Amino acid sequence: MHITHIRERLRQAGAAPIHEQRLLRLWAQGTTQGRQRKLDDFLPRKVHEALPALEAELEALVVLRSAHPSEDGSERLLLGLRDGQTIESVLLAREGLCVSTQVGCAVGCVFCMTGRTGLIRQIGSAEIVAQVVLARQRRPVNKVVFMGMGEPAHNLDAVLEAIDLLGTSGGIGHKNLVFSTVGDLRVFERLPKGAVKPALALSLHTTDAALREKLLPRAPRIAPAELVALGEEYARATGYPIQYQWTLLDGINDGPAELEGIVRLLKGRYAVLNLIPYNAVDDLPFRRPAWERAREIAGELHGRGVLTKLRQSAGQDVDGGCGQLRARAARIKAPATPGIFHSGCG
Repeated sequence: MHITHIRERLRQAGAAPIHEQRLLRLWAQGTTQGRQRKLDDFLPRKVHEALPALEAELEALVVLRSAHPSEDGSERLLLGLRDGQTIESVLLAREGLCVSTQVGCAVGCVFCMTGRTGLIRQIGSAEIVAQVVLARQRRPVNKVVFMGMGEPAHNLDAVLEAIDLLGTSGGIGHKNLVFSTVGDLRVFERLPKGAVKPALALSLHTTDAALREKLLPRAPRIAPAELVALGEEYARATGYPIQYQWTLLDGINDGPAELEGIVRLLKGRYAVLNLIPYNAVDDLPFRRPAWERAREIAGELHGRGVLTKLRQSAGQDVDGGCGQLRARAARIKAPATPGIFHSGCG
């Protein structure tokens, strides 16, 4: 279901724009207490009569299958959709939420469990917002990052529709809506035109174009330098620094050549480099570098003029990397992919 379908249903029931706006705001903000009292004297009778059925349908869009709290304060949620598919959301520290935009993913990042399944289906804009609504019933949410299952650029219309609602009726600041992408060119065309302009996170992972093609086999063939140039343009236009995502893979993208490449591309940029040590996935031939090594890398880059933050992937202690909860629930066992990299990755 998409947000446009909700609007159509309300209009068919006789809702005026002011009624539509109020109802969408109450829904997106997860407001339940006192809703009946607030609406009794506000809605036309026909809209009031149609509301219970619509509310029941919205509540069924996304349901909680299981919750996995972590010692780091995050909580990974396995969510069920109406067609029986499952997705994941993550409640983060400091009132953040990571949401999914697709069931599966077509990019096929070789280190990602979600990428092993391929794309199963798109998630509707209402299903995206429903993840926020459900999360707000558990704790406050004032930041939403589109970094869960899926590539948001491959479901662009639905994601932008959800961003528009969350950045207006949903009460979330525009810079606290973070659109993550591997670098689809459509993002740089569409995001600047929206009334709500989210912050942008670009999955870089390496400065070596050939290695990036191996790590992200079905990502657009954009050279890292070109991707950074496009990101810089968006950052300057919006006033939000670009977040560059870098999953640290032991022996693959953590060596001296990569550090030199990062300094060459990002020094002096309006950007933040997020270093995220790999969250190990069973049966995949990648390793998480030692925390001391990751801290050393972050310190060196910061000292050389690249604003760098070393981040811990949420849910390490519950084996909850992106796609892992869904894979376990579906009893999916991903095959290993030997021979892609040198022996240090095996």
